[in-house]
Amino acid sequence: MDKAMPKEKIRVIQYGCGKMAITIIRYLLANNVEIVGAIDNNPHLIGKDLSEIAGLEQATGIKISADADEVLESCAADVAIVTISSYLNEMYPFFEKCLVHGVNVISTCEEAIYPWNTAPRETNRLDRLAKENGVTITGSGMQDIFWNNLLYTVAGGSHQITQIEGSVSYNVEDYGIALAQAHGVGYSLEKFEQKIAHSQSLPSYVWNSGEAICAKFHWTIKKISQKSVPVTLTKDIYSKTLEKEITAGNAIGMSAVVTIETYQGIKLILQCIGKVYRPEDGDLCAWKITGEPNVSFHVDKPDTVAHTCATIVNRLPNIIEAPAGFYTAEKITDLQYPTYPLEMYLH
Repeated sequence: MDKAMPKEKIRVIQYGCGKMAITIIRYLLANNVEIVGAIDNNPHLIGKDLSEIAGLEQATGIKISADADEVLESCAADVAIVTISSYLNEMYPFFEKCLVHGVNVISTCEEAIYPWNTAPRETNRLDRLAKENGVTITGSGMQDIFWNNLLYTVAGGSHQITQIEGSVSYNVEDYGIALAQAHGVGYSLEKFEQKIAHSQSLPSYVWNSGEAICAKFHWTIKKISQKSVPVTLTKDIYSKTLEKEITAGNAIGMSAVVTIETYQGIKLILQCIGKVYRPEDGDLCAWKITGEPNVSFHVDKPDTVAHTCATIVNRLPNIIEAPAGFYTAEKITDLQYPTYPLEMYLH
C-alpha cells in the first residue's frame, strides 16, 4: 500500500484533547491545516467543539468524540497528532489504532523520540504495522529540535569532542496528569523510591533523547545508566494538575541524570528536571561540549510547551513524506519554519 497523497490542505485528527492540544489546535489553524476529527475519552470534553477547549471565538464544527474507530474511519485524515501519555507501552493501543486505519502518526510521547532499546517489542510491532499500511509513525517535540538537532548542528563546529553535558527543565504542570505521575509528583519519598528510583521500566526523557543523539552522530553506546532523585521543597506547594497541596517533603517532581559511554570514546551526561514550578522558576535548556574547542550554549528560559507544539505542527509535511515505518525523528529531513501554508512544503 502506497502512502496516500494529501488533499489540498493537510488533514489532521487531534487524538488527545488535553493541555497540549490547546496550543496545537491554534497552531494548526494558523498554518492552514484542516482539523477533521478529535478524539478523547474524558467525559468532560466529549461533545465539545474544539473551539471551546482552545479558546477560539469561532466554532470549528469538529466535536470531540470518544469513538476513535469511527473518527479514524470517517475522516480521511493524513496525520493523527497523538498527545496522550509518555511511554510506549501505554501508547501502543492508540498508535496501533491509527496505523491499522492507514493514518500517519506524530506524537508528543517522549519515549517515542527513540524507543528502539527501551521498548523494543512495541516499537518493532508498530514499525511492522506502519509498513504494512504504508504510513509513518514518529515522536517529536522540543527534544527533536533543541535537544538533538541543535546540538548536532553546533557540534559541527568542533574539531574534537570528548564529552557532552546537557541540562533541561520543565514545569510538569504544563503537560497533564500522565506526565506528572511519571515524575512522581505528590509521592512520598518511600513511594518515589519504589515506583520511580528503582523502576527499570521508566527511562527518563533524556535517556531516549540521549540514544537519539548517539544515533544522529552514529555513535555506538557502550554503557548507559540512570539515576533518578526526587525534588522536594520545605514548604507546601499547590499542584493545579493534581488539584491538591503537595505536603512539604514529598516529591514535587524529579531530577534524572543519564550517563552514556560510547565506543567512540565520547561521554554524555544528560540531566532533566521535571517539577511543579514556583513563581520564580523557569525552563532550562543548556549544553556544554568539551573538546577542541570547548563550547557552551543555552536557550534562555525556553517556552517548552510552545516549542513542542510548534515542532509537532511544523513536522507535518516531514511525517507525510517520510518512509513508511517507525521512522524516528533523528532520521527525518531538517525542519524549516513555515512562512507559507503547510501544504506548500509537500513535494
